[in-house]
Amino acid sequence: MADRSFLDWPFFRDGHRAFADDLEGWAAKTLPTLVAGQDHHSDAGLDASCRSILVALGDAGFLRNAVPVDGPLDVRTLCLTRETLARWSGLADFVFAMQGLGTGPISLFGTDAQKAAWLPRVASGEVAAAFALSEPEAGSDAAALRTTARQDGDVWVIDGTKTWISNGGIAGLYVVFARTGEAPGAKGLSAFIVPGDAPGLSVVERIPVIAPHPLATLRFQSVRVPRDALIGEAGGGFRVAMGTLDVFRSTVGAAALGFARRAFDESLKRAAERELFGAPLSELQMVQGHLADMAVKVDAAALLVYRAAWAKDSGAPRVTREAAMAKLFATDEAQSVIDAAVQLHGGEGVRSGSVVEGLYREIRALRIYEGASDVQKVVIARQALAGAASR
Repeated sequence: MADRSFLDWPFFRDGHRAFADDLEGWAAKTLPTLVAGQDHHSDAGLDASCRSILVALGDAGFLRNAVPVDGPLDVRTLCLTRETLARWSGLADFVFAMQGLGTGPISLFGTDAQKAAWLPRVASGEVAAAFALSEPEAGSDAAALRTTARQDGDVWVIDGTKTWISNGGIAGLYVVFARTGEAPGAKGLSAFIVPGDAPGLSVVERIPVIAPHPLATLRFQSVRVPRDALIGEAGGGFRVAMGTLDVFRSTVGAAALGFARRAFDESLKRAAERELFGAPLSELQMVQGHLADMAVKVDAAALLVYRAAWAKDSGAPRVTREAAMAKLFATDEAQSVIDAAVQLHGGEGVRSGSVVEGLYREIRALRIYEGASDVQKVVIARQALAGAASR
């Protein structure tokens, strides 16, 4: 079992500790069987796997921690969930996270009617959700997006292309960001609720990646949604997007932390069981040095992740700096920890289907999505400069 001593840190309440125990027990019992032997080499097989995990998480009630039907989001619980699920299954973490990210704009900025219409269905696992922000020419620079939405009487008409959309093709709910033109750049964007079966919405392509997840390019051709599909105010879409990412960005760090913990556990086991030159690997000082580095990186990442989550839960209006630090450090250092784990496993580390080989493929994307590492550095630097200027 992974080290759980971090649960004694003052970031957590007794309710968080009890929740972590419940989720760990469920994951240990359910996920190995659920993900064993699944076909991820075809879109149909991958989609079926995601749906089965979605139903299991919904039936167990865990999706409510990402999609709060009653009350606010608790970011520490979000992070604990992603860390635990990532240790057991990268795909299970993905399924959970997308339910939260896809409905985050509604949870945080939606009307009571919008929440009532969508959140219970997503929290139960009936509907998969998606966050449709990125475009072929607008990834990290969200203010550059070109998808448009114009008013036509009592409806909005959406035209454009979105790409790298997680749950693309299987989602029953898309939150789509489009340019409505109230002002240039970021101030002219709005967010809309678009049902997955809306006429004019189509999947242009499915995008295969090294760690299979359902990703797609979507086309919106005169997609018509009612006036009340607008989330928040017209022209307030950038605020909706950044406010949502402000909450969920630290949870990406938590997922990376889960991958790193699993890699560290596998390395400890390998060092204890594998013999070299007539003695366990664990007796070699160089191996001990690698293990020590891994332990420090895991704990340091955990401190940054749960500091950001605690700050948000404690009432901080924005945690842009803290969340950026958590995501940057946790994802970059998890890559380092997992690379060391592959090295310690030797040939087994690159055997297709081994645990650490799977982790090696899973971790790389986390340093790109929801703000690449280089973008996080810009965010952190700007926050530091602004803070220095105000002193």
